Amino acid sequence: MKIAMIGTGYVGLVSGVCFSDFGHEVVCVDKDPAKVAMLERGEVPIYEPGLDELMAKNVAAGRLSFTGDLKAAVDGAEAVFIAVGTPTRRGDGHADLTYVFAAAEEIAAAITDYTVVVTKSTVPVGTNRRVKQIIHKARPELDFDVASNPEFLREGAAIDDFMRPDRVVVGVQTPRAGEVMDEIYRPLFLRDFPVVTTDLESAEMIKYAANAFLATKITFINEIAALCERAGADVKQVSKGIGLDGRIGNKFLHAGPGYGGSCFPKDTRALARIGQELGLPMQITETVIKVNDEMKRRMIDKVMDLCDGSVNGKVIAVLGATFKPNTDDMRDAPSLTIIPALVGGGAKVRVVDPQGLSEGEALLPGVHWVDDAYKAVQNADAVVLLTEWNEFRALDLKRLAKRMTTPRMADLRNIYSPKDAKRAGFHAYTAVGRGGFEKTSEKGGDED
Repeated sequence: MKIAMIGTGYVGLVSGVCFSDFGHEVVCVDKDPAKVAMLERGEVPIYEPGLDELMAKNVAAGRLSFTGDLKAAVDGAEAVFIAVGTPTRRGDGHADLTYVFAAAEEIAAAITDYTVVVTKSTVPVGTNRRVKQIIHKARPELDFDVASNPEFLREGAAIDDFMRPDRVVVGVQTPRAGEVMDEIYRPLFLRDFPVVTTDLESAEMIKYAANAFLATKITFINEIAALCERAGADVKQVSKGIGLDGRIGNKFLHAGPGYGGSCFPKDTRALARIGQELGLPMQITETVIKVNDEMKRRMIDKVMDLCDGSVNGKVIAVLGATFKPNTDDMRDAPSLTIIPALVGGGAKVRVVDPQGLSEGEALLPGVHWVDDAYKAVQNADAVVLLTEWNEFRALDLKRLAKRMTTPRMADLRNIYSPKDAKRAGFHAYTAVGRGGFEKTSEKGGDED
């Protein structure tokens, strides 16, 4: 089949590349000439493991191409996917659908034969009907259908999620549109991956409900972690104990500094706004948003307490800035709350992140970027572990401690343990939802 993918952001590019690997002919469209030129050179504008190789493979096979000409891309396409951004709208928290509706208008002007217009972007309930109205108003004579096909891609594992999904959700209004979507996803159907076919509104709601539930699960365990600290319990043991219950499951039960990224913050705010507009406030979701913001601020207090109540004049090494490992995404990352507070408190902050520099340099002014954890902690007063990149999971803690003026660690991802830190020579250690320690004597080490 011929598919046009409107938008080459995270969702559009990953989806377009993977569809081409299914054997479809895919043309990805973007309005930015520089981005199109970059893609044509084989350069990937986002960091996603394995995406560059898969893209090159399908370009070489003649199944994948890039253009800025939407009309040419749509010509002859049996399905046109809208995969543009839907950021939070300033002022009211709703999803900004400007780009979705603009794409619908351009698609209306370009299609000629029967086409299924598929919304891949995350959009509020009722958006696909609006897309249909926009196209029909512009071209009443057109023969087309709309479909909702929300994505469930985890950054850092997006290709595997696309190729081996828990489920594919498709919302349609007509059997004809359903047949087109079935053909698009035929490679997955043949391997018995579940394809859930619903009406438009249910498909739109599934996406928001799923992300809000996962955000709730993260926030719940973070609240339990705070309670564990007061009660003397260990949240890692609590997480394991409840996660073994099949009704609960062990995923998304890792305490930390709060959720971030491109989906959970935006989608929880949008769902809360949908509830308000329909006169049924989403009280749990609204509380999740509030508590998640509070959790990020609690992490600031942890670092302050670790540093005897003040970071003024102290050197703080921060390991990790992206909202999660294996991505360069900084959107709503906890680092964007925590690091500016440290800088504002007078700290000299050094940041290490394998992929965060490209976005983080502009978002985190006043910090010094370093390419190595051991360089970052040289003569530092504290080290803060903020993102669980693999290279931070097996650090030589003795080497870290020896390089520091005052060996103190805020392990905000619970990667290590108080025993590990104490044995390595750290004088103080704090984590999330579990015990720490603080020595009365603090004597720093020399560079090893």
